Amino acid sequence: ILCLVSAAAALDFKYHHTEELEEYLRGVHAAYPSLTHLYSIGRSVEGRHLWVLVLGRFPTHHKIGIPEFKYVANMHGDETVGREILLHLIDFLVTSYGRDPVITRLLNNTRIHIMPTMNPDGFEATKVPDCYYTRGRYNRNGEDLNRNFPDAFENNSANIQPETRAVMDWIQNETFVLSANLHGGALVASYTFDNGNPVTGSLKGYSKSPDDDVFVHLAKTYSSNHASMYKGTGCDNRQTFPGGITNGYSWYQLEGGMQDYNYVWGQCFEITLELSCCKYPPADQLEKFWRDNKVALIEYIKQVHLGVKGQVTDKNGNPIPNAIVEVKGRPHICPYRTNEQGEYFLLLLPGTYVINATVPGFKSMLKTVEILDNTGNFSALKQDFSFPEVSDKIRSRVASCPKTPLYQELTRASAAVKPTVHILVLMTIMLVIFK
Repeated sequence: ILCLVSAAAALDFKYHHTEELEEYLRGVHAAYPSLTHLYSIGRSVEGRHLWVLVLGRFPTHHKIGIPEFKYVANMHGDETVGREILLHLIDFLVTSYGRDPVITRLLNNTRIHIMPTMNPDGFEATKVPDCYYTRGRYNRNGEDLNRNFPDAFENNSANIQPETRAVMDWIQNETFVLSANLHGGALVASYTFDNGNPVTGSLKGYSKSPDDDVFVHLAKTYSSNHASMYKGTGCDNRQTFPGGITNGYSWYQLEGGMQDYNYVWGQCFEITLELSCCKYPPADQLEKFWRDNKVALIEYIKQVHLGVKGQVTDKNGNPIPNAIVEVKGRPHICPYRTNEQGEYFLLLLPGTYVINATVPGFKSMLKTVEILDNTGNFSALKQDFSFPEVSDKIRSRVASCPKTPLYQELTRASAAVKPTVHILVLMTIMLVIFK
């Protein structure tokens, strides 16, 4: 046991290739079996495992009331800083549990999933590290994984890759509430939407989600706790990010991005963290990157406890899956639904809200809640809903949202009910001719 603990603690500031990374993750799990769970969500094109290490008091399974959080790094194989600082985050969490009261409470009340690399093939293919660009950015099939997800705004006709499919299935099988994916090549926290249309404000250069206030807060939380991101100076004089954050679309338009997919179809708030101006910096800089990001990584995880959570049950106290639970005034294009345990989690900033719970075919229930900042208490406000007229015998399951460009359909519907300039001109000409 002492040997295992020693092996798990011996994490150097260097780049860990596939075998070393796997050895480290296995060593941590062996040393902390009651606090961790190691599993693979699938394999890359070349057959490498996509490893995830879970940390928490109940690492092997979801526990009612405990939110699920995830960090994903190395989606672009040549963007390497995130891959290594997640290994050091793992080391910090397991060695601090039981010693640091904040980390102990965090792990007791949160189930944290950490995927150090989503693109192991791309990382291994990057033979010559470069600050700007290498072919290792892509997976073995030459696909950019952050352009490979179904898009909510247009049909990007993506040929879904094994790595992408594995993450999509992972998102659908877990109740993820909050997430971040770690990149390199800039220094900024970017938030959804990455794509957009006139419905979301793209004509003004900003693609706004229904939860824009929460996303701005999440991005600021990371940036303000980072050693220098909050300064917003960017990586050269041509590019600045006020407060160290940016709306994804305002920065540059992106189709098929992972953070939009998480939010629209996964009911999971995800932001993109660009952590280094150099994509693949020298290994002797990794310790500084860890110091720069350490506090921000922890403070961001705490935000999974924002807002409100609860269960929706029938008259017998049984959970109702697929009940729609949303905040009045901020509906999602793909309605947020309860999981198999009848649970819902809604990230909301402090304030007064009306929560609308609906079991299709029955009258909705509205409850007004006053939300405080409970991140320091590691628990969102609890608000349950009980439907006395619903029973197992008459409850029916609701199909999941289709994987189609949902906002594209919203644009068409919006255009259909609003007369355009062309129609008004045509009507005027017709009236003149008639007269």
